Amino acid sequence: MTLPVLYSFRRCPYAMRARLAVLASGVRVEWREVVLRAKPAAMLAASPKATVPVLVLPDGYVIDQSLAIMRWALAQGDPAGWLRCDDPAAVAANDGAFKHHLDRYKYADRYGVDAVVHRQAALDLLAPVDDRLRGAPHLGGDRPGLADAAILPFVRQFAGVDPAWFGAQALAGVQGWLARFVASDAFARIMVRVPPWQPGDAPRLFPAD
Repeated sequence: MTLPVLYSFRRCPYAMRARLAVLASGVRVEWREVVLRAKPAAMLAASPKATVPVLVLPDGYVIDQSLAIMRWALAQGDPAGWLRCDDPAAVAANDGAFKHHLDRYKYADRYGVDAVVHRQAALDLLAPVDDRLRGAPHLGGDRPGLADAAILPFVRQFAGVDPAWFGAQALAGVQGWLARFVASDAFARIMVRVPPWQPGDAPRLFPAD
């Protein structure tokens, strides 16, 4: 049986959320880990935009946007009801303004900007998220869903720039949400270290048995 092929990079938040949705869906794919400085020719042929994740279906159809991969996977199977716990507006705010400020906070030298200004702007955007999470463990209420999986990898990246500073902020809801995510079995399973894929390698199945 030919499986969908997922080109991924372990630490990329876009690829992380794609793997989270694949894991939640129960769909099995072939995981091809990518080295970003030496992207495989097969991935570039499938998606010339040259960013992960990229999903190549058995019929050759290519999905190379992370949210589209999430929705494709959950359309195949959604045993935990992730699609019922979606929030397109929150995801759009994350992918737009929050990601903009996150990049300029984390890579201030690259952008030639003041990191503190962008850190504060990102923090301000987390305030309404924190308000929601003080009343419920997940954005959708009592159980996680697509919105949580789509946003958490970026919040993790934000927290990781300066963990001591992040831990000192008045973000009890977001901090608890992130801590539960990082401690989860799902996080452990998507963050397994695997060697970069090379042509001719035996398929690496994800989720693994």
